[in-house]
Amino acid sequence: MNNQMETIVIGGGCFWCTEAVFQEVLGVEKVTSGYSGGTVPGKPTYREICSGLTGHAEVVQVEFDSKIISLADILIIFMTTHDPTTLNRQGADVGTQYRSVIFYKDKAQKDVAEKVVLEVQKYYDAPIVTEISPLVNFFEAEEEHQNYYKLHPSQGYCTYVISPKLSKLREWYANKLK
Repeated sequence: MNNQMETIVIGGGCFWCTEAVFQEVLGVEKVTSGYSGGTVPGKPTYREICSGLTGHAEVVQVEFDSKIISLADILIIFMTTHDPTTLNRQGADVGTQYRSVIFYKDKAQKDVAEKVVLEVQKYYDAPIVTEISPLVNFFEAEEEHQNYYKLHPSQGYCTYVISPKLSKLREWYANKLK
């Protein structure tokens, strides 16, 4: 198979939401929920992340085939399926662990991220506050946080928060879905 795999780490509030969105995108091979951006030593736990004291954000690592979908398209989908204009908040989820963030691995990813943020700004009335930072670490979240929406679609949070995001994704990006 002649694929060209890349990874990007992004956070748009609760990782269950972002994971569910990207699991439906054509060219995405794997989405892993996790934590990134903190400064405390060692691997953090979900409970520690929820305290807001670790500096980590809930993120997903998206592994995708860049011959099928570009990083720019991944980031446009990301920037338009969550609210990148609210600082440290997505809906009822509040705290630095829910910040909008793109963690880049190299200058090329940083350049694409900056360009996409400028490009999508025109669609928002408020300024975009998405953090663009170098990826220092990524810690995989506990097993119960992986594939959360797929395993619990009728759970309240999934029904009221994630399902509407997926509806928006399916409406706006039907040509980019599996």
